[in-house]
Amino acid sequence: MIGNSNNNNVKGKVIWLFGRPCAGKSTIANQMAEILKTKGYPVITLDGDELRATINRDLNFSPADRNENIRRSAEIAGIVARKGFIVVCSFVTPTNLLRHLISDVLQDVAFEMIYINTTLDECKRRDTKGQYREAEEGFIKDFTGIGSPFEEPPESNLRVNTDELKIEEAVEKSLRYVSAK
Repeated sequence: MIGNSNNNNVKGKVIWLFGRPCAGKSTIANQMAEILKTKGYPVITLDGDELRATINRDLNFSPADRNENIRRSAEIAGIVARKGFIVVCSFVTPTNLLRHLISDVLQDVAFEMIYINTTLDECKRRDTKGQYREAEEGFIKDFTGIGSPFEEPPESNLRVNTDELKIEEAVEKSLRYVSAK
């Protein structure tokens, strides 16, 4: 349960959206945050692309650097959640090992992971930056889904299939899930 927005004892929470590049994570995260803000909740979003361009710009996409990117990002999310904020995160988080790392870092924080499940073909279709094409042509190394794997998560995570749902439906489904917890 997210809690009553008028209660000063409400603890923060991390909502971690993950999935392939161009799956719709950032769009869903931003809309979730806006809805929660209109209900009076203190909300912040953390986006993988934004953190990669700023505090994690010293990292590449090697396995060790992907690990450090997610560790730093989860640490930031945890710090902000402990201050009473709902932190809506959108990160590719391509492996189960990285997802376990998040659980370890956030072990004292309420959090939920939501898999934004979108087929590779649909992600390629949505790719306005041309990254999938560049990865297939060899210009981007270690791009998730092309040169680097994306592992399907265990069944325990909520799966939001954006191939079948409109964005508003995906947001609603995600918020219902988080509120029920």
